Amino acid sequence: MNKTLNFGIEEEYLITDLATRTMLSQPTKQLIAECQTALGSHFAFEMFQGQIEVASPVFADLSQANEYLTNARGRLVRILENHDLGLLCAGSHPLADWRLQQATDQEHFHKLFRDFQRVAQRSVLCGLHVHVEVPDQLDRICVMNQVLPWLPLLLALSSSSPFWDGGPSGFMSYRQVACDEWPRMGVPEYFENERAYRDYLQLLLQTGSISTPSECWWGLRPAARYPTLELRMTDACPRLSDALCIASLFRIMVGHAIATPQPGAGYSHTSQWILKENRWRAKRFGIHGHFIREGSLMMLSAGHWLDWAQETFLATAEQLGETRVFDQARQIIEKGSSADRQLHCFDQAQAAGLSTPAALARVVDQLLLRG
Repeated sequence: MNKTLNFGIEEEYLITDLATRTMLSQPTKQLIAECQTALGSHFAFEMFQGQIEVASPVFADLSQANEYLTNARGRLVRILENHDLGLLCAGSHPLADWRLQQATDQEHFHKLFRDFQRVAQRSVLCGLHVHVEVPDQLDRICVMNQVLPWLPLLLALSSSSPFWDGGPSGFMSYRQVACDEWPRMGVPEYFENERAYRDYLQLLLQTGSISTPSECWWGLRPAARYPTLELRMTDACPRLSDALCIASLFRIMVGHAIATPQPGAGYSHTSQWILKENRWRAKRFGIHGHFIREGSLMMLSAGHWLDWAQETFLATAEQLGETRVFDQARQIIEKGSSADRQLHCFDQAQAAGLSTPAALARVVDQLLLRG
């Protein structure tokens, strides 16, 4: 395994009106131009006009990611504050009304809205995406299959979307519930290797089901434009430390799969069944879920699953110099995810007599990034 193991991070954000605490539907061209100038080629448009993305440069280690994203977040926050706006980073916006949002004025996004209609209109969601480079000589699907069973643990740690459409959703990651309205999202189809995956893509392309391979939006996929595996299942994280923890865990998992390849072994149809069930538990209960361990009827708490991850991946973490990540993940489990903090804030506000909209505004205040 390459001890560098290059990676990149994409974070999505929602522009928020500081006066109303709601999502801004139509930012000015001047504002967007200022954001573009600040980030250069690492600024990216997203589906909605009030949504923007940072697509990082390639990193060799976590300290580079921390420095870059700290600066990028800070620059955006300062620009927005000059316009009486704020930057919110979470899987969903507690006060966003999807009915009021406008598609970004680019043909790519207009096509999404034409093709997917209400499903696209409702998808006011933000994710944390992490790319990890896979050597050319390796089969990316075989590497992917070794990482797939661990995705629900990462989702639980990232969970930050407990509110939807003006109230509590009952889920810790409602974003993943909304994602299930789309085709080719969530858990990937079962593929034995990259050849089977290419056959699948060819079928979809030849039948007009997709126009490019990038329209397979699974929670983990071989990236279409880069020689990477791309994690997409996780919610955007308000705390950069949480985002970096999840990115580091994913990088370690991919590194382990690269160092100990198991082509044709390990991941099976049974594995996929368990993955789907564990994903359901992660999006419903977050870090409070109990998860199935394949090969037994044992139910694992998130904490015990993390212990198993540490036992499995410690050697790779040591090679990458990232052994602290397990303690950081344990802190999330012990002290609560973003979804836990949001719900606690909401409950406290309501207990103090605030209305639901006012309580949600308190949650928005908690989520707004600081410069």
